[in-house]
Amino acid sequence: MSYLDALILGLIQGLTEFLPISSSGHLVLAQELLGVNPEGVTFEILVHLGSLLAIFIYFRSKLWILTLSLFKKDKASHRKEILFLSMATVPAALIGLSFESFIDSVFSSALFTSTMLIMTGFILLSTKLARTGNQEVDGKRAILIGLAQSLAILPGISRSGSTIAAGMLLKIEPSKAAEFSFLLAIPAIIGATIFKFDDILASDSAMMLAYLAGAVMAFGSSLIAIRLLMSIIRKGRFEFFAYYCFAAGTMGWYLFS
Repeated sequence: MSYLDALILGLIQGLTEFLPISSSGHLVLAQELLGVNPEGVTFEILVHLGSLLAIFIYFRSKLWILTLSLFKKDKASHRKEILFLSMATVPAALIGLSFESFIDSVFSSALFTSTMLIMTGFILLSTKLARTGNQEVDGKRAILIGLAQSLAILPGISRSGSTIAAGMLLKIEPSKAAEFSFLLAIPAIIGATIFKFDDILASDSAMMLAYLAGAVMAFGSSLIAIRLLMSIIRKGRFEFFAYYCFAAGTMGWYLFS
C-alpha cells in the first residue's frame, strides 16, 4: 500500500464512519477499485482509532461529564447513560464473536457489500416513517439500538445509519439518537482493537508509517463528518443519504458483477 492509497482510504474511512453510508462497505469497494489488499486488519483498526480520537475531541465535554458521574452521587442520570451504552454494546459483541468466520468471508465480496449498501438505503429511508418524539434512551431502547448496531458487522450496513434510524423509529429525538450512536462507537472500536490486537503486533512494520498516515487522515475527515451529520440531522434531512446508498450499491453491482 502506498502513502497515497493510505491517505485515500483514510479519507474514505473518516467520512463514511459517521455519515450513514457504511465505512466498511466503502473500504471494501475502494480497496477493490484501487487494487489494494492490506494484509490482516491492522490498517482498518488504525483508521478506526483515528475516527475514535475524533469522537473524543468532538464529545469531550459530554465524555468528561460521564466520567465524573462515576465518582459523584448526584449524577445518577449520567451513570444510567453509561449503563445503557454498555447494554447496547452487548448484541454486536455476541454476534461478532459467534459468527467471526462468516463475517471475515463476506468482507472479501464486493457484490455482497454492494447489496448491503442498498439495504442501508432502505434502512435510512425507513426514518421517513418515524414520528417526531422526545423519548429518552432507556434499557429496552438501548437493547434495540444495540441489535441494530449488530447488523453493521456486515460490510455495507452503516453502523451510524442503522443505530440512528433505530433511535428515530423508537421516537428518540434525532440529535439525541445521533449522539448516542456516536458514543456507542467508542466501546465498539475499543473492543475490536483489543480483540484484534495480536494482528497489529504481527503486522508488517515497513507499512506502519503509511498506515499511520491513513489514520491521521481518518481523524481529520471524521471530525468533518461528525459536524456535518449533526447539522444535517438538525435540519431533518437524514433520509437523503438513502439515495446515495442506492446509487453506490447499484454502481457496485455494475462494476463487480
